[in-house]
Amino acid sequence: MLGVLSTTEALRRAQERGLDLVEVNPKAEPPVCKILDYGKFKYDEKKKARETRIKTAALETKEIKLRPKTDDHDLDFKTRAAQQFLESGHKVKFTVRFRGREITHPQVAQDQLDHIMSKLTEVATVEVRPTMDQRTMMLLVAPKAALLQRVQQARAAAAKALRKDRPGEAPSQADAASAAEQMRKDAEVAKLERQLKERDRATGVTDESDSESESDEGDDEDADGDGASA
Repeated sequence: MLGVLSTTEALRRAQERGLDLVEVNPKAEPPVCKILDYGKFKYDEKKKARETRIKTAALETKEIKLRPKTDDHDLDFKTRAAQQFLESGHKVKFTVRFRGREITHPQVAQDQLDHIMSKLTEVATVEVRPTMDQRTMMLLVAPKAALLQRVQQARAAAAKALRKDRPGEAPSQADAASAAEQMRKDAEVAKLERQLKERDRATGVTDESDSESESDEGDDEDADGDGASA
């Protein structure tokens, strides 16, 4: 620790050592700076961010949206997506939104969720059983304990590899392979989320409450109109 120095003196000392003067706490009085290799500093910060991202990614809850009219092909695609999310350590929340008079047939949504769970019994455990909240039925599932443990171990190995991936250090071949595999899986999950959003837009599944309300009112009006003309 060099104590309190003028900016000119601090810069001179940094230059003498072939290093940089980096401000690390501008809000302190006086501001706190360090003499260090700025390139290595930024490299280490980036590695720490990637390590944190890998460690915490498994804590996310992915949402998969359905409608009572979701067809079998789309339902199977979303079931496979849920399985991939679970195998990557994520929880999955299924939401089935009702419009108009669809709300009078909640068993349709219950049957959809039962079908999905029958396909996920090997990888998922139910955290919240299907429940109704206004016009939405929700089911929350999580990875089974043994699966989650494997995922956490893989993420820990990947984070370890990133910590060693610095000049003068080298991760083991196994750790490097684990890190590469984990990043590949995370990229696949991100791609899958984009595909789900595209399908939701194409099939009219949306979480915008205003458009939902407008659609509900329109469905109700159409249904009432049909009844009046019958």
